[in-house]
Order: sequence, then structure tokens, then C-alpha cells
Amino acid sequence: MYEATEKQIQEWKNKHGKVYAVSVEDENGEMKRCYLKKPSRKAMSYASAVASTDPIKFEELLLNDMWLGGDEEIKNDDEMFLAVGAEISEIVKIKKAQLVNC
Repeated sequence: MYEATEKQIQEWKNKHGKVYAVSVEDENGEMKRCYLKKPSRKAMSYASAVASTDPIKFEELLLNDMWLGGDEEIKNDDEMFLAVGAEISEIVKIKKAQLVNC
């Protein structure tokens, strides 16, 4: 399993803000891990444009933008990719805004 050093994680945090570690089990029972950041607005815009016609492409575009490091098998193995893709929605939660008439 890919393990980033504390130094590397701190460098990522300094550059990108929050860093997320996502672990997933492969078909042999071995754990694989990747480190992700929040997606850029540009990537969200581009991915959203294809979301209605190709939801898998949406997750693939976001994962590639969010990827900081990790086991490359996650990107290439369909089951691991889909498992990590499900976690993307947790990272990309939209905050609730409140509109007040002044």
C-alpha cells in the first residue's frame, strides 16, 4: 500500500488545503491507498458538462484532477476506481448557502 510521508502530506496541505486519504481493498485482499485534494472549479465545470451523458467519465475527470499520489491500480482497476469514485461525492459536498432579503 502506498504511504505518503508526513512531510509529503504537509507539503500537499500547504499547497492545496485539505488532503484526503482513501483506502480500498483489491481483489487479493491487499489495501491500496490514494491521496486526494478538493477538485478545482475548472475541473468541476468540465466534469459537470459530461456528467449527464457519462457519469463514469465525470468521476474519472475529477479523480485525475484531485489525485496527489497513491497506488496507480486504483485508477486502472474498475472495481477500485468505482469504490474511490463513490468517496468523491463526500469530498465534493456543496455547502448550504442562505439567502436573506435585506
